[in-house]
Amino acid sequence: MTVNTVPAGNAAPAPRPASRGARAGAGGRPRGEGQWALGHREPLNPNERSKKDDNPLNVRARIESIYAHRGFDSIDPADLRGRFRWFGLYTQRKPGIDGGRTAILEPEELDDKYFMLRIRSDGGQLSLAQLRTIASISTRFGRDTADITDRQNIQLHWIRVEDVPQIWQELEAVGLSTTEACGDTPRVVLGSPIAGVAESEVLDPTEAITEITQRFIGDPSLSNLPRKFKTSISWLPDTPYEANDVSFVGVIHPDHGPGFDLWVGGGLSTNPMLAQRLGVWVPLHEVVDVWHGVIQIFRDYGYRRLRTRARLKFLVADWGVAKFREILETEYLKRALIDGPSPDLPEKPIDHIGVHKQWDGKYFVGAAPLAGRSSGTQLAKVADLAERHGSDRVRLTPYQKLIVLDIAEADTEAVVRGLQAVGLEARPSNWRRGTMACTGIEFCKLAIVETKARAAELVEHLEAKVAELDADISIHLNGCPNACARTQVADIGLKGMLVRDDATGDMVEGFQIHLGGGLGMAAGQNAGFGRKLRGLKTTAADLPAYVERVTNHYLAGRSTGESFAHWVLRAPEDELR
Repeated sequence: MTVNTVPAGNAAPAPRPASRGARAGAGGRPRGEGQWALGHREPLNPNERSKKDDNPLNVRARIESIYAHRGFDSIDPADLRGRFRWFGLYTQRKPGIDGGRTAILEPEELDDKYFMLRIRSDGGQLSLAQLRTIASISTRFGRDTADITDRQNIQLHWIRVEDVPQIWQELEAVGLSTTEACGDTPRVVLGSPIAGVAESEVLDPTEAITEITQRFIGDPSLSNLPRKFKTSISWLPDTPYEANDVSFVGVIHPDHGPGFDLWVGGGLSTNPMLAQRLGVWVPLHEVVDVWHGVIQIFRDYGYRRLRTRARLKFLVADWGVAKFREILETEYLKRALIDGPSPDLPEKPIDHIGVHKQWDGKYFVGAAPLAGRSSGTQLAKVADLAERHGSDRVRLTPYQKLIVLDIAEADTEAVVRGLQAVGLEARPSNWRRGTMACTGIEFCKLAIVETKARAAELVEHLEAKVAELDADISIHLNGCPNACARTQVADIGLKGMLVRDDATGDMVEGFQIHLGGGLGMAAGQNAGFGRKLRGLKTTAADLPAYVERVTNHYLAGRSTGESFAHWVLRAPEDELR
């Protein structure tokens, strides 16, 4: 979308009295947390100063008129490492810099002269024209890179600033955008990847997702949030709704019928918290207004003084859900919300991999790349395959998978074989099915270890050594503590770090291990961060053997039907090491 130049900063609401919970500062006065609604505008951390100096949406004009013509070296550092993110652009990590230097080098020493580019696909929905456009941009401008992320979008690499205006032009010609794919903004909206086609779906919330993106993405009034804001809107509990700032999950009210249950305050990273139910029922036609109320609370009351506390989860934790609901109703919606029941969860987590029937009699086929790694060439072949079998749309999942919709029953096996021929498995091993990985040190400036290649090596080892796995075990690899791959809610979560190799004494790539985490995606599942044993780490080289060993302990010691997460909670510590 085209964004007009906007003034610096945002209009702030009139100051309100300081809350009783504010900490005392000098002279006994409450110390501000940077909450606009309470009049706390100073002091500002560097990120807040940058946004105050110039609304980041203005950077697009400079990219198009200056930087694309003069090249990388002409880019103002405040734009390069800050405002560029508002249009999905991050500088890549310079090749050859090991993980031990990640936190030591200055930003300009880590920066390569190429960019990672995130493309919004809200709800994971892509037409074939859109998929082909992304594929073409990947092969012409991104060295054939295209990773499917766990935010249901596609991420390209090796992008030059000189090519960005043309890339935007091509994306926007097919209805795509990179606007606010990153930055302190409303990021891509998660949705069920089978919204509108699922047999068990009662309400399709796609219209709400579409209205949010059309009305509010690129809106200057929401372009300066304390930090990122993540959303999930889905009838089915098939997105990681408990890990988002705001989520709407389908529920049937005994008196009012189908609507959505509202959750707020989820987020992982270095201080993980799960979202909490507000206890309200929201009809479909009110979802957008309620979402807008929640994000405005974050904008106005969110903590801006310390960057480490600038997520909605900290405000929800401090206020509690009762106060959050009160503020939402009285100050933003100006009306009371209806009390509502909690959602009913399915017997098993909803998995989109394989061949599944749609409500209209057609079928969708879900397939797994390896830890989200794809390419423009592969995506173009998927588009050709889908078109040959009468489909005009694909979906991306929040688990780094891809789905082809609208396939005739007679064509499903041909599509399965066609996907396999291009490297996508519709009948993958449980290891491939359950493994995710973040970008890692290959491209990310925050990473400490390699992830994508490690994930591939791990899956290959486990497929050979524990080939007959008959249980679902999720493995999430992250290159740093920021949990982009949701490490804390995996059966086996792996947080990248440097560890000492006992054989050589050298510091090498490795992982801290979290065991038995998970989200409440099915009846009987308890959401939580699992078990973290003191000193439980492994080198990257020893990781395959470790996962093989702990899996075999689980298979030998589990009770009938017992999940890996439940077994971990009761297993002897020596069987987890």
